Amino acid sequence: MAENSTASVSAENEEAIAATTEADARNELASKLVDRFALWSGVAGLIPLPFVDAVAVGGLQLQMLRRISQIYDVAFSENRGKAVIASLAGSMIPATSGIGAASVLKTVPVFGTLVAGFVMPVLSAGATYAIGKAFIQHFTTGGTLLDFNPPDYKEFVKAQKEMWDSRAKPSQAGSTNAPGAAATSS
Repeated sequence: MAENSTASVSAENEEAIAATTEADARNELASKLVDRFALWSGVAGLIPLPFVDAVAVGGLQLQMLRRISQIYDVAFSENRGKAVIASLAGSMIPATSGIGAASVLKTVPVFGTLVAGFVMPVLSAGATYAIGKAFIQHFTTGGTLLDFNPPDYKEFVKAQKEMWDSRAKPSQAGSTNAPGAAATSS
């Protein structure tokens, strides 16, 4: 009788370990995907045409959401995805208004294009990174596109944006502004 109990506990432990390993693998895959799409969004921010850059970044964010949904086996609807990204971006008003302002700034010959060329890629990459991390967090906890509530993730997105900003800055000797340090402190 004791052997059955031990075998049962051992099987449960193995299942729990397998589930944890699978969840870790999903999270790692999704994080790498977010990093890649953030990089591509930064590149899209370099497009010299006003509004075309913002549309390209939005398209990349939508594709990122589609791919993250696939990783977490969450049903994806393009219309719902667009609405969710728009509402989440709306809750990040400073970053998204900055993206729009940087895009419009490209209409100013020479100076505007030059300034926007520095600002737009950073804002685009940072916003994409924060949005991706918010969806990873949401899907990890069992959420779907239908029950995503952007105001619930406002502080999380803010923390992810700060983490992105700390990644973009050169590290200083003895500083704890490394991405890992930011993630462990929240």
